[in-house]
Amino acid sequence: MKSDIVIVGAGSIGLPLSYYLSKKGLKVVVLEKEASWGRGQNRAAIGGIRATHSDAAKIRIGQESLDIVPRLETEHGFHVEWKRGGYLFVAYDETRENAFRELLSVQKAAGLGIDWIDPDRVAGLVPGIRREDLRGGTWSPGDGSASPLLVASAFYKLAIDAGVEFRFGETVGEFDREGRRATRARTGKDVYEAGLFINAAGADAARIAELLGESLPVNPDSHEAGVTEPVERFLGPMVVDIRPDSESGNYYYYQIASGQIVFCITPKPQAWGTDARSTSSFLPLVARRMVELHPRLANVKVRRTWRGLYPMTPDGLPVVGYARGTENVLAAAGMCGQGFMLGPGLGKILAEATVNGPGAYGFIFDELSPYRTFEGMELLK
Repeated sequence: MKSDIVIVGAGSIGLPLSYYLSKKGLKVVVLEKEASWGRGQNRAAIGGIRATHSDAAKIRIGQESLDIVPRLETEHGFHVEWKRGGYLFVAYDETRENAFRELLSVQKAAGLGIDWIDPDRVAGLVPGIRREDLRGGTWSPGDGSASPLLVASAFYKLAIDAGVEFRFGETVGEFDREGRRATRARTGKDVYEAGLFINAAGADAARIAELLGESLPVNPDSHEAGVTEPVERFLGPMVVDIRPDSESGNYYYYQIASGQIVFCITPKPQAWGTDARSTSSFLPLVARRMVELHPRLANVKVRRTWRGLYPMTPDGLPVVGYARGTENVLAAAGMCGQGFMLGPGLGKILAEATVNGPGAYGFIFDELSPYRTFEGMELLK
C-alpha cells in the first residue's frame, strides 16, 4: 500500500496527528499493533489536560490542546466529559514555594494564565485541605480534564471521516531503506510505502527507532492510578503535590464530572519495564499521602485501580524531531505520561509544520530535539 505518510501508533499522538494531516489533503495510514485505537498508554491516562508546564515548548503544546479538546464538543458534537477545573500546585515548604514563584516568570512570558495564590484561596478551592504549613500554591484556572477514552474515540471518528486508513493488529518488524531515506514499513501482513514515517509508538518507540538504525532515549516505567465511588461535588481543580518522600515522588488527584476522585502517584524507585499488572503496594501508599494532605478523603471508597506505562526520557521532556540518519523519519514520542494532554496540540502543530515548515513552532523542535543534551529534569513533570 502506498501513501503520503505512515504513522506507527494509534494512540494519544497518532490519532489527532492522523486527523490533522488528513485534513491537509495528505493520504495517511496508521499502523497499530493492538486490536483497536487507544489501547496502549492512552487508556491508562487519568484525564488531566494542562498548559502548566515549566518550559515554553510544552506550554505552547498544552495551550493548543486546551483550545482543541473543548471544541470536540462545541464544534464536532462529541461528548468527551470536558471540565475546566484548573490545576493547583500546592506548596508546604520554602523550597517548593520558591521554585513555583521563580517559574511564574517563565510561565507568564509564555502566555500561561497562572498566578500565586495564598493559603486562604487554596483552602477555598480545595475545602478540607490540610492548613498546617500550607504556604499557598500556583493556580492555573484554564486547565482542565476530559475522558481519555472518549477523546480517543472522537479523534478516531474524525480521522476516519477525513480519510485516514487504520491497520490494526499489525506490528512493524522491518523498514526498507534507500540511502538516507526509509521507503517501506513491513508488518507480518503487508508492506506500506510512504514519503514520511512518523514514530508515535509510545512505549514501543525505541524499538521502532532501532529498526531504522536510530536511537531514542525512551524507556517505559509503570505508574498506577485509581478511581473512587462518586461523591457529591466538592473539588474543582486537579491538586498536585510534588514533594517526594521515601517511597514516592509527586501525586495528584481531582474529581471528574461524574463525581469520582481519580488519583495517581509516582513510585520510588521507578518501576522500569512494561509490566502493567496492578500491585498491592500502590493503594496503601497513595491513600496515606492523599489523606495526610486532604483528610476528608479518608472515608471515600475506592472502586478500582489500574497500571499503565510512562514512556520516559532522561529529562522528562518529549522527543520531537527528525532523525539525522534517516531524513524522512519523524519522532513524536517520549511523552513521559503526558501524551493524552499533549497529543491534540502536538498533532495539530506537527501537521502544520509538516505541510508548511516549522515557522513559529521552530522553538518546539529545538527544545524537544532528539539530539539535545537531556540534562536536568522538568520541575512539573
